[in-house]
Amino acid sequence: MRRRILILAGVPVMAGALALSPLAHTSAVAADKPTYTIGFQGPLTGPNAQLGINIDWGVKLAVQQANDKGDLPFTLKVKEADDQGDPAKGPTAAQQLIGDSSVVGVVGPTFSGATKAAEPLFTQANLASVSASATNSALTDPANGFKTFFRIVPPDSAQGVAAADYLTKVLKVTSVYLVDDKSDYGVGLAGNIRNQLTANGARVTGDSVAAGTNDYSAVATKIANSGAQAVYYAGYYADAAPLAKALKNTSFTGKAMSDDGTNDPKFIQLAGAAGEGWQMTCPCLSAAASADPAAKQFVNDYTALAHQPPGTYSPEGYDTANTLIQVMKSLGTDVNRQKVVEGLRTVDHQGLSKEIKFQPNGEVTEKGVYVYEVRNGQIAALGTVDKLIAG
Repeated sequence: MRRRILILAGVPVMAGALALSPLAHTSAVAADKPTYTIGFQGPLTGPNAQLGINIDWGVKLAVQQANDKGDLPFTLKVKEADDQGDPAKGPTAAQQLIGDSSVVGVVGPTFSGATKAAEPLFTQANLASVSASATNSALTDPANGFKTFFRIVPPDSAQGVAAADYLTKVLKVTSVYLVDDKSDYGVGLAGNIRNQLTANGARVTGDSVAAGTNDYSAVATKIANSGAQAVYYAGYYADAAPLAKALKNTSFTGKAMSDDGTNDPKFIQLAGAAGEGWQMTCPCLSAAASADPAAKQFVNDYTALAHQPPGTYSPEGYDTANTLIQVMKSLGTDVNRQKVVEGLRTVDHQGLSKEIKFQPNGEVTEKGVYVYEVRNGQIAALGTVDKLIAG
């Protein structure tokens, strides 16, 4: 199969972070077709880069397959902008994509903080940004004026309710220690979990510890001394891992949980044996755990292209890119930013992870939340929270 995907690097990528070179020397673009670009914004470097890399390869696979199929009236390219998951770098990365007039839609941003920082620019440029992973509930609040923002994952309000219900109704705990990483994502998710835990009659205590903290022994000791039956960490794997290690060195014997930001093999790699038994909630599909033949084919194709298996939000990145491609294809050769935004408002795309249709505020209509568990050094899918509660 010919690989007709062109990559334009928005910013330099650390050596070894992404195997871009095999994709840089591809066949020439057909002279009789216009060329349009799908942008990607997310972390390609930095402490939590794997979550962005997972999505980026999903985008590349969708674009490669669309080009190779041969029925597009245009040729597609991908342009990447690395924001390192940092809100301070979000606007600069967004501007790299906005400044390229061939970019007619963006997959991303990836993290909620960077999304919040970048969206005013995307709205001003009338450029659609469709996130595969940014879950902070406030991002779709009409008061923000983010008129070109969409996401294919449910918000933290949905994950927060699901996580709290799972803790109290499946694990049967009555006391929970909540820790957040002080990010927009972590604080927002923890707040939603706290509200539902309280509504469910559980006792809630907690702490906020800034991401990048080197020593988690103090908070681990607080958790152990609190008497809580469970701990839930709202943040990303780079900090969940040292927390897990510190917790392993205390007397804590309760349940340990985290979220989609931790639901990645990188957590296991960093936490080692301390990560065993941790559970994660995630509004995301594990293609590797799915029995769907289409999901299995995706795993094979993704692995062949990326030289690594798909991870958290890889299917969603693939689905997001294909949703944009479906809208673009319906426009023929007259694709522009305004028409892509309008097309997304009425799109109905059956993806791997879900059927993708958007509400007026940019929220996806389908809102399933899954639970995963680290078992024998692997992440295993337990099922959706609804089904686990139903027994």
